[in-house]
Amino acid sequence: MKILVFQHLRVEHSGIFAGFWREAGHSEHIVELDEGGAIPDLDGFDMLAVMGGPMDVWQEEAHPWLRQEKAAIRRWVRELGRPYLGICLGHQLLADALGGKVGLMKAPEVGLATVELTAAGRADRLFAGVEPAIETLQWHGAEVSGLPEGGEVLAANAACPIQAMRVGHKAYGFQYHMEITDRTVGDWSQIPEYAASLEQALGADEAGRLAQTVAPHLPVFRATARRINDNFFAAISG
Repeated sequence: MKILVFQHLRVEHSGIFAGFWREAGHSEHIVELDEGGAIPDLDGFDMLAVMGGPMDVWQEEAHPWLRQEKAAIRRWVRELGRPYLGICLGHQLLADALGGKVGLMKAPEVGLATVELTAAGRADRLFAGVEPAIETLQWHGAEVSGLPEGGEVLAANAACPIQAMRVGHKAYGFQYHMEITDRTVGDWSQIPEYAASLEQALGADEAGRLAQTVAPHLPVFRATARRINDNFFAAISG
């Protein structure tokens, strides 16, 4: 498959998924939107992956390219009906572009957290072979607060009731981060907006230890990401 990837920050990329995709013979075409990258003709691609970023979906005045990105997502999902994978901001953009609601949380959710599959999530083939309670890395201060038309909640927790969703048959969004590698926490901690939310959520001491806290969980995170990746490609091919 030819995978079009929208990035909003150079260090917030497809991470561990990039390796899975290369192994399977897929190719990535990366557009760094925050650096002025132009959205290409969508017709030449088979899948769209939209990653995270420090901006919010409503900040169109500060980031005018968000308008073009949302239009592209809307066309991709509603008109072309092609596979979509959104993570964090990419999850929120999926909702916003299709008429859902996104807003600020009462407090940022940052660090390790468990999400629970809903009945719809347990029935969705994307989560086949995945435990109903999933340990995750969270790093967000906004959330999807209202589903778009055709949306269904697949995972939730008390902090954020829409942790994963499906829109239609081939578009999936995840609030939590499955794509992380052993460099992720260190890289993201250097971003001012992320560092601020990290310290606000965890306090200075625990924030400084997050990389060490996350490290023992990386093998399980990788195995879960591999399973969901394989299920995703099986689902969109069926």
